[in-house]
Amino acid sequence: MSIYPASAEKACPVAGCGCAERAPRYPSDMSDAEWEVLGPQARAVMAELRHGPGGRPMAHRLRVVVDAIRYLVRYGVEWRALPVDFPPWQAVYAFFERWAARGLPQRVVDRLRGQLRVGAGRAELPTAAVIDSQSVKAADTVGAATSGFDGGKKIKGRKRHVAVDSNGWLLAVLVTAAGVQDRDGGHRLLALLRERFSTITLVWADGGYAGRLVAWAAAVLALSVTVVKRSDNLRGFVVLPRRWVVERSFGWLNRHRRLVRDYERLPEHHEAMLLWATTMIMTRQLVRQRTGQPPEPRWGTERTKPQSQQKDSEAA
Repeated sequence: MSIYPASAEKACPVAGCGCAERAPRYPSDMSDAEWEVLGPQARAVMAELRHGPGGRPMAHRLRVVVDAIRYLVRYGVEWRALPVDFPPWQAVYAFFERWAARGLPQRVVDRLRGQLRVGAGRAELPTAAVIDSQSVKAADTVGAATSGFDGGKKIKGRKRHVAVDSNGWLLAVLVTAAGVQDRDGGHRLLALLRERFSTITLVWADGGYAGRLVAWAAAVLALSVTVVKRSDNLRGFVVLPRRWVVERSFGWLNRHRRLVRDYERLPEHHEAMLLWATTMIMTRQLVRQRTGQPPEPRWGTERTKPQSQQKDSEAA
């Protein structure tokens, strides 16, 4: 059974590829409702990024290629370990690399975030942000030139600096070596945030960003950085105002196994992985927002019996 209307799709012109006849079978595959949300946005961004009217048309089905990238991000497999019902891994990786270089994942995230904010009764462009960083261990595929050691967390690898809006949706992401201090990474992150969003005037951060960064952001970027510190008298886990939003965003992202550890040779590719994971989260949120359906439970659902067992129970 094809995931596309039979009248609208033809066989894949690439020899040996059956992406046009592929049926959804993995939890990471998009439903039709999700594709109705993501498909027009992806096509619109691809049209914006096209350098000219000419060029070779895309042979593989766009939905199947996106599903392949989602599979890799969700389950953390190697590129060469992509299932055979997807297009060849070399083709999927080529699309991932080309799209990451042209900024397609970031543009899709921006479009989906605007729709989510409008659906939640907010303005399309944010006026405030929350920033934080997270260090992750690096695999042996990460070069020594782009990795470092985080003395505070005792982690050797990379550090991802993120900025989210008040709903927790990703605004900007920057991947550096883990040895880069939060204040130093914060300079580059806030500059990127100001470059992309002229409407933001207020930023919340933790104590690691206190000091000269606050004065620099106010003088150079016209950003008011408010540091939310944890009291020394507190013990155990405590929800801190505003900071819990970005911590929740890290929790959303860490459900994707490709992001639990950094496997990418280039920091830009890890940034693209974060953005693709964000598109998965946003797309499902948009479908729930439009349909009004509650989120599906991750555990505790009843298992469906195999068809042979169902026939045996009916016969008995």
